[in-house]
Amino acid sequence: MKLTSKKAKEMLEEARKKTNDDGWINHSLCVGYAAGKIAKALNLDEEKAKTLGYIHDIGKSIKFKGHVMEGYNYLKKLGYDDEYCNVCLTHSYLNNDVNCTQGEPDNIPFRTEFIKNHKYTIYERIINLCDLMCTNKVVTMEKRLIDVISRRPQHKNIVYHVKEALKLKKYFDDLLGYNVYDLFPEIKENL
Repeated sequence: MKLTSKKAKEMLEEARKKTNDDGWINHSLCVGYAAGKIAKALNLDEEKAKTLGYIHDIGKSIKFKGHVMEGYNYLKKLGYDDEYCNVCLTHSYLNNDVNCTQGEPDNIPFRTEFIKNHKYTIYERIINLCDLMCTNKVVTMEKRLIDVISRRPQHKNIVYHVKEALKLKKYFDDLLGYNVYDLFPEIKENL
């Protein structure tokens, strides 16, 4: 079953009514906004990118720790197509590596095997990037990484993750033919 950006936003707003901390919801809305702009600049499906961005952290509406699996299972149970479920799994891990993440990975065999063997789509890679560029507003990836590093304990592979995040940004800079930050003039106000 297909998911629309409208339905994904409705899901976020329903979650907002049930939470004391809606920071992740504002972050998800920002990721959808940024993903849509990048997709449009690359002549990809803007609606699909926005939807995936909105829904990537939906597992946090169920359980904050472990939200990756929670989101995947939740969307599967609702009958949504794999691409929507999969983005819940892939958004936190770069390079098909569960160790290329901002925190310490849990030992979840299904997730580990999925990440290792799944061929990331261009949309999943856009969500990887936007997840690293958004708080409740679009910021530089470097600012976002520092924000996350300063707020939570880090896995021993954090340097690896930061290097790979920078490579991901360069990948999109090269695809676009210009700095991805140029799509977001507001980024200068958010420094």
